[in-house]
Amino acid sequence: MNDKMNDRFKDLQGGLFSKVTKADVGENSGRLMAQGYTFMSWADPFFPDPALPKSIKKVLIDEINKGLISHYTMPIGNLQLRTLIAQRLKKMYDVDLDPTRNILITPGSDSGLLYAMMPFLTEGDEVLIPDPSYPSNFLNAKLCGAKAVHVPLYPENGYQPDISEFEKRLTKNTKMVVLTHPNNPTGTIFNRRSLTALSRFIIENDLILVCDQAFEDHIYDQNEMIAPMSLPGMFERTVTVFSISKGLGLSGFRVGYIVSNDRFMDVFYGGAVNVIGATNTLAQIAAITALKDETIMENYHQILLERRNDAYEILSSIPHVTAIKPQSGILSWIDVSKLGTSAEVAAYLLEHAHVSVNEGTPYGYQGEGYLRIVHACFADREQARKALLKIKECLIQLGKEKVA
Repeated sequence: MNDKMNDRFKDLQGGLFSKVTKADVGENSGRLMAQGYTFMSWADPFFPDPALPKSIKKVLIDEINKGLISHYTMPIGNLQLRTLIAQRLKKMYDVDLDPTRNILITPGSDSGLLYAMMPFLTEGDEVLIPDPSYPSNFLNAKLCGAKAVHVPLYPENGYQPDISEFEKRLTKNTKMVVLTHPNNPTGTIFNRRSLTALSRFIIENDLILVCDQAFEDHIYDQNEMIAPMSLPGMFERTVTVFSISKGLGLSGFRVGYIVSNDRFMDVFYGGAVNVIGATNTLAQIAAITALKDETIMENYHQILLERRNDAYEILSSIPHVTAIKPQSGILSWIDVSKLGTSAEVAAYLLEHAHVSVNEGTPYGYQGEGYLRIVHACFADREQARKALLKIKECLIQLGKEKVA
């Protein structure tokens, strides 16, 4: 009966009839967790350890005792939360936002990302997407009926966008650029020169930009984080997707938000109840508390900076492996091509180290020969180092077996 499904969906596989290696698809991850495997493949800070700040825990208990959380909020989201977000983005990027016209709360940034793309795309449209990039960027284009066009990013260029590569792939059917910035999986922050060139390309060719900024909160080494929506001429053609999962370590609450101009937002508001529903009432209260309590982000920034440094120190010391120092976020991207394919090396780590990492191939054609490792897992720094050292030990052994 699958032939009754449309072509956008019918070849998706959730692991019920064939093996699926992507960490967040199907039951495979749950089975491995039950067997005690170490997980460094979910971009969930401090997973699997308890990591709920006291200020949030207190508010949640108080709200449960009040009993009002059994009710909906408006489908567009809690107004107090939208107001705090407007204030936050003014401070971060100097953009002026009306919380009643420019912000929509979503149940996580994943649903927000798909919803951000849906109103614009139809059969025959083409979407330019940097490669490597977040796998959902490519799949979402397909689910909307469009064609995902991979635009390569190169390590020798620091994974910065090369506008000539976009220009080569521009056709009369090109409608959108989708950007994950900072980049997932490389941790790259796209610099001002790259973003200025990209914004010029988008404006000159009358395109839409959807920008996923889920990893924006932890920027290292004095790098500059620029929101494309803040660049001249871009707010009227940009939809930006945000999350509280990565920066605030609140992945399980599933709160994200979309920001855009009011012309676009009028459509998003109009379809919100049909497509995404109302985001969990209690989770939005947690988000309000988290944004008010600035000590959470400050504390996590120092922890995650130390974790980034630990990961780079360990991973870059592995023979036959090349690691880049992430400029942001919670991810390490390493070149293991001298040891085998992405699938082979990930499977070796799973079998011999009992550590789950991400194969590079779901992140695009440029991902072959790479692994993505979530170095922010575990609340305890030494436990995280122990897991990274297990990876190192295992890859050293693999190198002895594979490299003469």
